[in-house]
Amino acid sequence: MRRRNEDAVYSGRSLFAVADGLGGHTSGDVASTTVIEALRPHDRQVDPATLPTVLGQAVYAANQALHRKIETEPELAGMGTTLVAMLWSGTTAILANVGDSRAYLLRHADSNGTSEIVQITEDHTYGNLVADAGSVPNLAGRISRFLDGRADGRSPDLTARELRPGDRLLLCSDGLSSAVPGELVQDALCSSNDPEEAADRLITLATDHGGPDNITVIVIDVRNAR
Repeated sequence: MRRRNEDAVYSGRSLFAVADGLGGHTSGDVASTTVIEALRPHDRQVDPATLPTVLGQAVYAANQALHRKIETEPELAGMGTTLVAMLWSGTTAILANVGDSRAYLLRHADSNGTSEIVQITEDHTYGNLVADAGSVPNLAGRISRFLDGRADGRSPDLTARELRPGDRLLLCSDGLSSAVPGELVQDALCSSNDPEEAADRLITLATDHGGPDNITVIVIDVRNAR
């Protein structure tokens, strides 16, 4: 239902990322695209021990790219974006998030094929930050942290996960997570062995549930460690 797409996405070999420009802010589409373009050069295989440092530096570089963009184009002041990104090497993945774009892990829990889904990231919203935020109109869902070119309070959360063959990861903007209940997200991720088909199913679910926002998903299957 958006007039323009304010999401941007990157799906590489070692790096995956989804950015969601802030609706109601100046040029959310410019912000998300700027961040994704700044992350691209960091898509490379690194020593697993250095993953947190490398991904942290990549997010810092992306925020600096926003800062430079605003310096050269002052009319863009106020733009911002969320970000969820994953960098992996060997059997280790590091995930970074700022805002309410999310990462999930689907893992087969037993030999009977039972699967469980875990939300890896925590939304940076006032509902998770302020007690009784729900009592204040429109506060709970507001984003409390995002990338906008400024230094203070823009650092990402970094989360490590050890990967197993058969794991399936999902990175998404809140166009999916705010529209589709978690149990339906899990069902869609389990609906096909083909990650592209699972991604298409998630997009269809989000649009069927009203699709009020841009919807971006990446589905990543872990086959073998390298």
